[in-house]
Amino acid sequence: MTSSILNLLYLVFALIMALTLHEFAHALAGHWLGDDTAHREGRLSINPLAHIDPVMTVLLPAFLIIFHSPVVFGAARPVPFNPWALRWGKWGAALVAGAGPAMNLLLASFFALWLRFVPLNGTIVPLFIAIISINIAFMVFNLIPLPPLDGSRIAYAAIPPIRPLFDSLERHGIIIIFALLLIAGPVLTPIIGAISSAIIQLLIPGLTGFST
Repeated sequence: MTSSILNLLYLVFALIMALTLHEFAHALAGHWLGDDTAHREGRLSINPLAHIDPVMTVLLPAFLIIFHSPVVFGAARPVPFNPWALRWGKWGAALVAGAGPAMNLLLASFFALWLRFVPLNGTIVPLFIAIISINIAFMVFNLIPLPPLDGSRIAYAAIPPIRPLFDSLERHGIIIIFALLLIAGPVLTPIIGAISSAIIQLLIPGLTGFST
């Protein structure tokens, strides 16, 4: 197996891991805060099949990889939750939203510590780098304060007056995602890349990220 194919498999594995555990974290946070919606719908699971969306999880990342996009992005099916069932009101909803990016940071930190302090076979090191890079980039992207990204839910709680505007944008969520990737990409990509690289440098000094 050539190194480029192996690296592509590593990238796909890292992306599926990041998406699955991101959504599981949303479901778990909602469950802890008193909402059983995700549990009833089978989303309180680390099984990727419970979260995969054929278009956003499989076809979109494949399309971006095939056409050598500078940004490789994917998304799972959003975890449903009932904000009225959550403890702590708007802050409960913000915690559910923040749980996904927090899980990505936790995963990246865990594998970064493993990579730094545990001797590894050279062929597995690129997998760890892919997991770290994908999770950090996914965390940074999801914290952008625009619907339907997680950052918007946190912004709802922190800046209540923006809620009506964001509610009106929410129905166009998929359009906003593609606009961010295709239209704002030339501006947004370097910013996300710089922030992600800075965080990766804190985790593993000298590591620049993953490349196929």
